[in-house]
Formats: sequence, structure tokens, C-alpha cells
Amino acid sequence: IVAGGSTAIRATKNATKAIPIVMAHGSDPVALGYVASLSRPGGNITGLTHLAPELGGKRLELLKDMIAQLTRVAVLTDPGTGGHGPQIKELEPAARALAVQLLVIPVRAPNELENGFSAMIAGRSGAFIGLQQPTLDRVRDRIVELANKNRLPGMYPNSEYVEAGGLVSYAADIVALFRRTASYVDRILKGARPAELPVEQPTNFELVINLKTAKQIGIEIPPHVLARADRVIR
Repeated sequence: IVAGGSTAIRATKNATKAIPIVMAHGSDPVALGYVASLSRPGGNITGLTHLAPELGGKRLELLKDMIAQLTRVAVLTDPGTGGHGPQIKELEPAARALAVQLLVIPVRAPNELENGFSAMIAGRSGAFIGLQQPTLDRVRDRIVELANKNRLPGMYPNSEYVEAGGLVSYAADIVALFRRTASYVDRILKGARPAELPVEQPTNFELVINLKTAKQIGIEIPPHVLARADRVIR
């Protein structure tokens, strides 16, 4: 079974302990109890995670580079999703190092999004980070719409948000991760045991910036940040 995202991985894990499961991408599989360790999973699950230890900190650092006066960043999250805890935990040391206060905005249903953005504004957030969660991905367009309506700079979990009008994303190349799953499937079909196949973390990350959105919400992207972009939407 190939499963992408924490919700699908959790569902397949609960469904079987015998059939091999390959994670196409997912949050911290150790913290979520999917595997015993990255180097030796120890069960019927292996594959790839879209998170790397430095990813949350890098996203926060990029926001700070873009908005030098940034002191408060909201974190848009669905607390009912498996990746919530690990991703919040990953941001905390970077926030302390950058002297940025995090404001966690829980959104458990689509009809809570508008109130969530109102809470960001009321909390004087200078920007927000959207976590990589399937429940948020399903309302991607609405999140982008509300962010731009409130002229709030957003760091998004993948480039699809930026293509939909979001400001910026810094993320693992999800397409590349799905391609890598084929090698796991091939090895398992040839007799390898998932318990002994190490979980891989991403090595390729992509910075995507939407200059049209930057102009719309009144943000000027510094040249040194723009020069680091892998893709710019104009």
C-alpha cells in the first residue's frame, strides 16, 4: 500500500500490520508512532517523510528575511491532524532564536477559517505559517483568499498554494518524493522487509515566490531573498 499524508498513513496503519505500507510523504513518523526509528522502522511501514529537522526553522527564517521587523507569527493548524504536534515543536526553537513569538491558530473545520484570520489580525501577527496538513490543503483556495484579503503575508507548506495566489512557499519537492516511493515498492516486491528499509528525509527543497501577490498585499521582497528563489511567479 502506498499512502501519502498523515491521515492516510494512520488509516492504513490501523487497518493492517501485515501488508507493507510505503509512505509517499508524511510528518514525523517516529513522533507519530508509525516507525520505531528512521534508520530501522521495525514494522510494516517505511518510505519517505516530507519533513526535515531544519524545515520549520528555515521557513521562519525566510519570513524574517522578508519582513525584518517581524516579531509575531501566527501558525495556522488543524490540531486534530497527526502532523500538528511535531510541526509546532519544530518551529519553537527557531522562534526563540529569531526572537519571534508564535501565535497558534487552531482551525478544526472550514467554517472556522475566517475567525482564525480575524484572530491573527487581533493578535497583531505580522505574517503566518500554514502547516502541511491534508485538511488545510482541501481548503487551500479559501486560505489564500483570506490571507490576501487581510493583506497578511503567508508562508505556505507547498507550491500549490503559491500557484493559487499565496505569497511564498518553502517545501520539499512532493513530486520527487512520490517518484522515490517507486524504489521502495520495487525493493519490497523483490523481497526486502519494510522493517529494515530506512525512512528517507527530503534533500531537495524549493522556494517559490509570487510577486503578483507581494504587490497586491504591499510586501516588497528583498533582492537577496528573490535571488534565492527556485521559481518566481510574476
